[in-house]
Amino acid sequence: METYIPSPLDTQDVELPETLGKLTEQMARNVHEVWAQGRLAEGWTWGERRDDRRKTHPCLVPYEKLPEAEREYDRQTAVQTLKLILKLGFEIRK
Repeated sequence: METYIPSPLDTQDVELPETLGKLTEQMARNVHEVWAQGRLAEGWTWGERRDDRRKTHPCLVPYEKLPEAEREYDRQTAVQTLKLILKLGFEIRK
């Protein structure tokens, strides 16, 4: 079996305009909602600790109740998605 080496496009040179701050947060919230919806559909429920056998997870809460570290993880997913869109030459406008 070959060793997998991830190679995402380098987006370090892309700066997001400040005007995308609100969009970034909306996307982060949606990332969490999609993740939570999938977990719930698979039979997961809220629990104080993640337990794969019992299918419990402490992050099955509304976005506002997530620990800041978890919200930041979702924000980074949004930021990297937006940066990739710009890197590929697309425009983001309302």
